[in-house]
Amino acid sequence: MKVYLDNNATTKMDKEVLDAMMPYLTEYYGNSSSLHLFGRETNKALTESRAKIANYLGITPDELIFTASGSEADNLAIRGVARAYRNRGKHIITSPIEHPAVKNTLKDLEEDGYEITVLPVDSNGLLHVEDLKNAIREDTILITVMHANNEVGTFQPIEEIGKIAKEHKIILHVDAVQTMGKLDIKPKEMGIDLLSFSGHKFYGPKGIGGLFWRTGVRFGKVLTGGGQEKKRRPGTSDVPAIVGMAKAFEIAYRDMDEEWKREEELRDYFETQILDRIPEVVINGRGVKRLPGTSSVTFKYLEGESILLSLSYKGIAVSSGSACSSDDLQASHVLLAMGIAPEFAHGTIRFGIGKYNTKEEIDYVIESVVEVVNKLRAISPLWNSYKEGK
Repeated sequence: MKVYLDNNATTKMDKEVLDAMMPYLTEYYGNSSSLHLFGRETNKALTESRAKIANYLGITPDELIFTASGSEADNLAIRGVARAYRNRGKHIITSPIEHPAVKNTLKDLEEDGYEITVLPVDSNGLLHVEDLKNAIREDTILITVMHANNEVGTFQPIEEIGKIAKEHKIILHVDAVQTMGKLDIKPKEMGIDLLSFSGHKFYGPKGIGGLFWRTGVRFGKVLTGGGQEKKRRPGTSDVPAIVGMAKAFEIAYRDMDEEWKREEELRDYFETQILDRIPEVVINGRGVKRLPGTSSVTFKYLEGESILLSLSYKGIAVSSGSACSSDDLQASHVLLAMGIAPEFAHGTIRFGIGKYNTKEEIDYVIESVVEVVNKLRAISPLWNSYKEGK
């Protein structure tokens, strides 16, 4: 059996999405910026898709910028604000569990003279609003915090953060790459000024993302080129991908409540079985609201890479953290920030359940995990030392 449980990294494109895209890959192929008939045909699809997505988000079409990815959207948001407001201040507040697209962008800005305050998080990966309040300064121009973490799945108190940001007239950017398509997000109602997302995380195509940019927030140019996206993100519009992402929005909002419940039930069943059948296991973030299909499991006294490869041999795809950091052998910065010891962080696996996973598949994964962990622990010096010391 082959089981894909890495849906936090990317998802399988929905067949309905592909069907919506096909005409714009074959029949309607004109450049949407061109004035001739071929261009007008694709521009109509572009305009309709933008309006559809904007309607789901409760924003105006002019407030939606199409990008090539969530990472690009994060970069545009953070660098755009930093450049536009640098005369007002150079202080930015963030958390230690952000995606590399945010974390490394801030690191780059730090080298350019910006000051970055990284707030602590608790054992569930949550930052506390009192710490945020205490970190705000007169020269604070931006707060950038993810909606839900890509490794553990825990949600941040975005509405509370939004109120604080508004009170102090600070811009709030939220990376919603993991949450978009899983729940109804209305950025303006939540106090969010900038919101990043990516189509391939909710069964849309790869290579397309979006950025909500609230009217009134100044934009410093990051990319230069033509006049696409009101000169905020130049480049020929990828109309097939945009049409596909709009269709993915439609499907996600149509099935949202039912799918959340289904994935949550599968996740809870999986976790209960693992906890009952394997000793010295921790479910990270279990005590707070999490993404419905995300389960971060620490198997103490084992290396996560060994578990991952052993499960892969059984046809099971899982992850030891963010796919964007998979070449980095360091322990997850997210887990370390949550206070998990490095040796245990290395033994953590992320199971990402999605809409195509079944109860039969989860049962197969449970049996496989039990078998793999028992086999690896039988030859693990760390596990044997632990048992001898009990």
